[in-house]
Amino acid sequence: MRAPQTGGLFRRWYGESPWQCALLVASFVLTGYAGVRLLDGDTLGVLVWFVGAALLHDLVLLPLYSLADRLPRLAGPYVNYLRVPAVLSALLLLVWFPLISGPPARYEGATGLPGGGGFALRWLLISAALFALSGLLLFTSRARLRRASARARHRSRSGGREVV
Repeated sequence: MRAPQTGGLFRRWYGESPWQCALLVASFVLTGYAGVRLLDGDTLGVLVWFVGAALLHDLVLLPLYSLADRLPRLAGPYVNYLRVPAVLSALLLLVWFPLISGPPARYEGATGLPGGGGFALRWLLISAALFALSGLLLFTSRARLRRASARARHRSRSGGREVV
């Protein structure tokens, strides 16, 4: 027995409920409003930024995503010990890129941080610490597995009795 459908004709025409369509239209209206407000000042600069971001995504980031999807085949079960610190490091780079890459004195008023640099070194040190911590976690989990495997082999040799 089929469940009753709401908005039968609309659902046949659109494919989803009227609420989903209303939510989609509202999100487009909100996006349009934000775009108009954003383009109010430096229209050419914002358009260049959008086109550049689209090109950067399609020509650079998408191939990197594809390569990252192939990483599990190369690293096997240890891939997450590489992925997690890499993603956290990339996220830090994305958030703090203006301070890491450029003259921080320009951003001193917005961030409240003193100009003078050192941000790139701090990001590199944090990234190195993330990878080191991940390596330590991998080492301890492998050691724990090795000990458990050795105990299981010892128990099987001793006939199921645990010998201390």
